[in-house]
Amino acid sequence: MLRLLTIEFHKLKYNTASKVLSLIYFGLLTCIALIAAIKFNIGPIKFHLAEMGIFNFPYIWHFNTYIAAILKFFLLLVIVSMMSNEYSYKTLKQNLIDGLSKKEFILSKFYAVLAFACISTLFVFVVSLILGFVYSDYNEISIIVTDLSYLFAFFIKLVGFFSMGLFFGILVKRSAFAVGAMVVWSIIENLFRGFLFINLRGEENISEKVNAIMQFLPLEALSNLIKEPFSRLGAVKSVASQIGETFTKNYSVEFFSVSIVLIWTFIFIYLSYALLKKRDL
Repeated sequence: MLRLLTIEFHKLKYNTASKVLSLIYFGLLTCIALIAAIKFNIGPIKFHLAEMGIFNFPYIWHFNTYIAAILKFFLLLVIVSMMSNEYSYKTLKQNLIDGLSKKEFILSKFYAVLAFACISTLFVFVVSLILGFVYSDYNEISIIVTDLSYLFAFFIKLVGFFSMGLFFGILVKRSAFAVGAMVVWSIIENLFRGFLFINLRGEENISEKVNAIMQFLPLEALSNLIKEPFSRLGAVKSVASQIGETFTKNYSVEFFSVSIVLIWTFIFIYLSYALLKKRDL
């Protein structure tokens, strides 16, 4: 494993675009801390995000992993460019000539995916921990370690998303086309959702039935890992209760959603290997 990872990071070392994208990604993750600086007054109303409890333990784990997951697109570009460069610079063929098997080649890419996901998760953990100690009203250990499952879900989400990007990178061989294929797949899933709503119209609990089907699609499964945290915020709930609205949403990380993403991750890595094994290089 270490040998294969060393090969991948050696390639990244000389890839300027990948290094720039990685720096942008981790720079943006660090900028989550700037949310605490958002403060303005509207007449007698004082608005300060940090004081609204977004950095309170354990809510911060939910909020920060959700925001950080939005930025995963930058690392996706690194993953797909890694694959497209293998074809552009003929390094794939050279690796195979030098004795690397196709299975080891795919494993090296998957290990790189795991490494990026692991580093990102650790980075978010450290940033969240620092922000929590600075701004949280609750610093008891029992509260701090509550909801750490969101970090696990964040890791699984990155691994699944990058594995999907790796598959499309191998399929189309060009980073721009691979990202385009991801966008097209997203559109297909949304069109399928619309198709389900049309065909199930008139039935009771139509939204629940559509969601029950959609949860098995890859991008939808990824989005279900970490649900939006905003309606969970105390200030939002307070406003909602004043206008007669209540939230009964389940915000927890569900084992079933994790299982679906893990299955898709296995499928994407296996298809990547099958495609590479079949392709004449």
